[in-house]
Amino acid sequence: MKYDEMNIFKAKSMVSLRSVLAPSKKILIIAIIVGIISGFGSLLFFLGLKWGSALFMGHFLQYTYPQEGQTISEISLWSEPQSLSLLLPVLIAGSLLTGILITRFAPEAEGHGTDAAIKAFHTDGRVRKRIPLLKAVTAILTISTGGSAGREGPAAQISAGFASAVSDMLRLTPRERRIALTTGIGSGIGTIFKAPLGGAVLAAEILYTRDFESDAIIPSFLASVIGYAIFGYFEGYSPIFALGTLWWSIEQIPLFLVLGVLCAGFGNLYISVFYWTKEQFTAVFNRYKLPLFLKPVAGAVIIGIMVIGLSLVSEEGEMLGLAGMGTGYGYIQLMMYSMVPLVVLILLPFVKILTTSLTLGSGGSGGVFAPGLTIGAAIGGSLGMILHLFYPLYVPIESVPVFVVVGMISLFGAVANAPIAVLIMVVEMVGTISILIPAMAAVAISHLLTGEKSIFRQQVLTKAQSGAHRGEYNRETLERILVRETMVKKDDLLTLSPSDSIQSVIHLIATTHHTGFPVLAGKRLVGIITNRDVRMVLIHGEQSSQVRHVMTRDPLVIHPEDTLEDALALMVSYHFNHLPVVEKDSRYLLVGFLTRTDILQAYAKASHMDAIFHERNEGNFNLTEK
Repeated sequence: MKYDEMNIFKAKSMVSLRSVLAPSKKILIIAIIVGIISGFGSLLFFLGLKWGSALFMGHFLQYTYPQEGQTISEISLWSEPQSLSLLLPVLIAGSLLTGILITRFAPEAEGHGTDAAIKAFHTDGRVRKRIPLLKAVTAILTISTGGSAGREGPAAQISAGFASAVSDMLRLTPRERRIALTTGIGSGIGTIFKAPLGGAVLAAEILYTRDFESDAIIPSFLASVIGYAIFGYFEGYSPIFALGTLWWSIEQIPLFLVLGVLCAGFGNLYISVFYWTKEQFTAVFNRYKLPLFLKPVAGAVIIGIMVIGLSLVSEEGEMLGLAGMGTGYGYIQLMMYSMVPLVVLILLPFVKILTTSLTLGSGGSGGVFAPGLTIGAAIGGSLGMILHLFYPLYVPIESVPVFVVVGMISLFGAVANAPIAVLIMVVEMVGTISILIPAMAAVAISHLLTGEKSIFRQQVLTKAQSGAHRGEYNRETLERILVRETMVKKDDLLTLSPSDSIQSVIHLIATTHHTGFPVLAGKRLVGIITNRDVRMVLIHGEQSSQVRHVMTRDPLVIHPEDTLEDALALMVSYHFNHLPVVEKDSRYLLVGFLTRTDILQAYAKASHMDAIFHERNEGNFNLTEK
């Protein structure tokens, strides 16, 4: 076959492939491929953590550490490290290797990977191909040598990285790439925690503080199920945690509301200390021009000294220090069996916040989910145990594990701005829905009190602030253009009065091809009516109505001094295509009208001028060079 004929054949093959792969089929293929990769990727990462912990904690430190899922008889055999003097060398070795790998090959592998995956979603939807492997290795080194971090962040970033690679391979559109990335986040987290439903919902919920990525929810369901099936085939399908006897009553609901308040307070403390520590490490290393690969070592040394110091105080102090290391899941399991002393429960939230901030704030690699669950479990366990000691009939010992589980949900659901997903995930992780009612009460309170503060700094408010939903608009260009330069001025506007008929609006839409009109009572802006409002009138057969009956009263407005970026953010957030422009000092004094079409035209003109300016500068530069 000749060269030209071969190219024609390839082109026809690509065209036929694209015609076969309808959008729904493409999404199906994305979900299946990402699910398979997430299943095996999460399995290998999990096995790496298991083997790494067995080597460093079990072999070197001679530490029989408690593990999640163990029965009471099995977990009762846990014992403190016999070689605690080796803790510092182990921590230093793990953090040094982590620091070298991160600074040399992948700075984005630093910290908690979920934030990096969220950032990739909101920007170009790309994760470098080296990230999945490097994130897995650095997280295994950090966690298995004693750093306080979780496995959900690495699982999210690893699966998102694979999803990005699949997107390149399939030449996906930006929208399909966005769905693939979100699907990777959900299936990775859902798989490694054996919580496929919660993981899928988490991926859609965790991207925003006030919004939800609905496009990704169905493919995330499928990918999470596939990943869970693969992972469970090798590691079993039983829940992460084992539970004993649980009991709670409706009369205890006020106590769970109190737990929600406590979790909100500790959640704010967790976020503040975490990012303050990160800023301090960065400032110190920049000020003294220290090698950045030593940053994780500094955090590890402080943790090692603290754990060894606590172990010298008492047995409870040693348990407290050990619980501050690693994921903390083994100690959550002990809490569920009411096998942790009260003094440890009370102090553990402070210790875990500190060790996690030192581990990840200094540049270690891991997630914030597991530490958050440990903090919440300790808060719930301490409250439950105190109530049991003072009111044993009202709060029997069987209620304490309920407080532990509800604390896990309440704290991390609030700090992650993902109360629904975390609620579902933890219910799947403990294997019972019996705690759903108190958990809902507590997480609602903690989420409301925490507000929009989040442990994930890359979250944005709504889709309007996300680069993934802005199409071809460039933020910098829109920020240079003021509303007054683009709007249709009041003198050139067609306006309506509240007493006008709907028939007159229909006529205006048909003759002018405009789809929205401001409504004025005299000179006062009282509303806006659009073709959407008219369509609802036609559906209900109320064409004899007046504008006042169907218009949107007190509409959202914009000011002449605002930018087109501000205007577009409002339009995307609230799904509007029109914005009245009013004086800044009076929201009822109309001066103009702005539509999405106006924004598009202004943007296109500005982009064209930028291109001409750039071309001329390039020409001048070339002449100068010659």
